[in-house]
Formats: sequence, C-alpha cells, structure tokens
Amino acid sequence: MKAKNIYIYLIASLLIISASCKKVLDQPVLGQYQTSNFFTSDANAILGVNAAYAPLTFTDASSNAIWVLGDLPSDDAIKGSSDGDQADFLSVQNFNINPSNSAVEAVWKRYYDGVFACNVVTDGLSASNTFVSAAVKSDVVGQAEFLRAYYYFNLTAAYGDIPLHLKVETPAELQSPALPQAQIYAQIEADCTAAAAVLPITRTGNDVGRATKGAALALLAKTYLFEQKWTLAAQTAQAVEALGVYSLLPVFSDNFRAATKNNAEAVFSILHTSGLVPFQGNNLNQWFAPRPLNGYGFYLPTQSLVSNFETAPDGTADPRLDYTVGRAGHPYYDSAFDPSWTSTGYVSKKHTQPLSEIPTNIKGDGNLNYQAIRFAEVLLIEAEGLNESGNSAAALVPLNKVRKRARESYLYDSSLPGFGTVPAGLLPDITITDQASLRDQIRAERRSELALEFHRFFDIIRYGATYANSALKSKPNFNFSTNQFFPIPESERQTNLKLGK
Repeated sequence: MKAKNIYIYLIASLLIISASCKKVLDQPVLGQYQTSNFFTSDANAILGVNAAYAPLTFTDASSNAIWVLGDLPSDDAIKGSSDGDQADFLSVQNFNINPSNSAVEAVWKRYYDGVFACNVVTDGLSASNTFVSAAVKSDVVGQAEFLRAYYYFNLTAAYGDIPLHLKVETPAELQSPALPQAQIYAQIEADCTAAAAVLPITRTGNDVGRATKGAALALLAKTYLFEQKWTLAAQTAQAVEALGVYSLLPVFSDNFRAATKNNAEAVFSILHTSGLVPFQGNNLNQWFAPRPLNGYGFYLPTQSLVSNFETAPDGTADPRLDYTVGRAGHPYYDSAFDPSWTSTGYVSKKHTQPLSEIPTNIKGDGNLNYQAIRFAEVLLIEAEGLNESGNSAAALVPLNKVRKRARESYLYDSSLPGFGTVPAGLLPDITITDQASLRDQIRAERRSELALEFHRFFDIIRYGATYANSALKSKPNFNFSTNQFFPIPESERQTNLKLGK
C-alpha cells in the first residue's frame, strides 16, 4: 500500500487505554503518522479501532446531539429548560432549522469523525500489512466496518444524500458530491455483511462492548427495514435471534440501570463509566435531570408519548410508562416528583440515575450505557418485516414476545404495585392479522418500547408523509418534503465545494 500521512486519534500518548474499549477517549490530534509506522503490532491495531468508538459516547451531550435530531423534532419530547438555553435545539424542535444550526453541525462533524477513524483502521490494516496477526487484523477490521456502517446509518437517516468516504483521503479527494441515499445504504449493507462474517458471536471480560456478529446483523436488519426490503429485514432479524445469545430481560427497566447495563438484551451498547480520569461518564444524566437536582432540565416527554402507552381496563398503565418517564403520583427514583420541574408534566428517566448512585456534585458523570440496539428492537424489526411482506400471522410471534415481557414485569419487579400478578387485560397478546391494522399496532408498540431512545423522528419520516403529517400536526412549520432530512451543515458546504450552495 502506498504510504500516506494520516491523522491518528491518540489517547494521551496511547498509554491510558486498557484492553477495554470503554476506556477510549476522543482526544485532540497529537501528530501525523504513516500507516506503516503505526499499525505495526496487535496492540496498536486495537488502539486504532478503540479510537473509532470514541465519537459514539455521550461524554458531552451537546457535541453528540443525536438525541436532539432523533427526538426533539418528533412528537415524543420537547427541549425543556428556558427558550434561550440552547436555542438552536429549540429551532430543531420547531423546524426553524438553518444549515448553521449547532445540533446539525455537531452530529455531522462527530459522526464523520467516526467514519474517518474507521477509515484509518481499514487503510492501515490492508492485506499488505504483515505486522498484525491475522486473527487481530480480521477482528479489528470487522469492528471498524461495523462502526463505519453505524455512523453512516445515522448520517443518512439524518441528512439523506451525503458524501461517502471509504478511505483516508487527500484534500482534493475530500471534495466529493453527495451520493443518493440508496448508495449509502448499499455501503452500509456491504460493511455489515463483511463485519458479520468475521466478528465473534460473543465478547467476554474487557472486550464486552465491542462489536459482535449479532450487532452487525442487527444493524443490517435495521438498514433493510429503512430500505423497505421487508423480507430481508425479517430474515436478518431472525438470524440474530438464531445466534441464541440474546433474550429479553424479565424486567424492562433493567436495560437502563447501572447494575444491569451489560446484559443479554444488549445487542450493541455505547459504554460509559463514572469516576474515571480522564472523564468517561454519561453526560446525559445531567442534561436530562431536573434543575433542582443539579440537572439542566432538558428533554421533556410529551403528553402525546404518554398517551401512547396502553392501560388495562382498571386503569393500570403499561409498566414501561413509569420506567420511561417521571410523573406526578410516582417517585422519581429516590426523590419525590415535583410538577414544577417540567412544563409538560413529565421528565425523562431512561438516561438518568438516582441521587444514591450519582449525587448532585458529580451529576454529569453518569454510569449508564446508551443501548444503541436492543434485542427488543430486533424482534420488532422482525415483526414489521413479516407484516409488510404479507406474513401477518407470523408477525404476531415476535410482537407478542415484546408485549409479554412488558406486562410480566409485574411478576419480577417487586417495586411495582400489585407485584406478583399481571393486571387483568394489560397488554394482551395481539391476534389481529389484517395487515393495515397490525401495521398500526406494531408502530405503536415500537413507539412505547423504544421511547426516548433517539429513534422516533427517523421512524416518523420512514413511515411516509401521511403518517408524518398526522404525527406532527402540532408543528405548523413542518413540511414533509423539506423537513424529512436536516440540511447539510454550512461549514461542510464551505469546505466541500462539490456540495454546492
């Protein structure tokens, strides 16, 4: 391979990373290296791919603003705090979005930084590299291919037609036009397929959190879903299930508790650990917590979201509701809920922790992972794919697995009122097989199950104009044809002249 100068994300002189990828930091560039001078050992190859995980983290909630793009324009959450605090986030919520919007700029920069870090690895570990062992090379390249696919999936979901960079490029090569979304999806498919062929089924010890075969297949299934390749989506989701290593946790909320964050439902998690130097905690804990608890008061759930959760005939709510949001009449972890905390009547719980775990003096150093892909989502991908491909009866099986776990939290969570008995009529199995009716049920189930996990706006858009116009009817500025994708940032257009104006 022709030698080329590349920037490597170095982590404090490459000394502070242990074998665990949760100790990866996105540090400033410290120098220029040639691939032949860096990828000279197994250890360095692992360091290289560790850097490719760093942009995924929420160590700074404002620079990883995927939560802003994924939920604030939707019907699930509003910005919160005061209007002048992070005003650009409010502009996203209200569809007053210009190409210089800070959230639009932040996600583009951070996720393309991730793409670049992946390309550093795939360039440096080409077939001509004989310094790194075959086993490590295969695993590390597979991780980089999966991560590149994950970054591109989020980028094209957010921005639509975008540039595609697959190697470390010269300044001239970086001048590249936006390609049709179909070509981006094709590359995601290729990367996921290649990664799934080489990645291990499970990880243990310090390697927990690294990409696996199941993660690559799950992302591939989700890509097929967004492309409306329904049969392939269902079949690939079934392939994830067939691996035999994933299951739904008995208690839904254990996906979002520090003590149980690495679990059998987590297909791909973005790891965070509090109390480390340098900082590796989850900053969302402070951004989403109420101000009186030393939070910033952002990200407030809406009444529309709360109303989506089903209730039993006696009024008992789907237990996922109170696992997901804080509301009057129910404790907010180990604090009493105060309605003055929120303008909507609700606060988010999925990405926050009790004061007994993260006290106010370290509020921004949360210990929760971000569960990027859960097995529950894989089952819902399977259900949607089966229904849309004309096999509605088969779609009931994975759909009802998700509902069964939700209602049976009453059998396993002693903190729930009436613990030990599932309330009569709560979340019954679905039996309808009319495709249109079942479509509505699957969409509603996905909304409840994955609420406040930064997926909702992208789902609204892929469901099409009719659904989107109905879901977002309270947002007068929304126009499906102009707002289904965010604008390519102004800073990128000024740098990459082939994007035009």
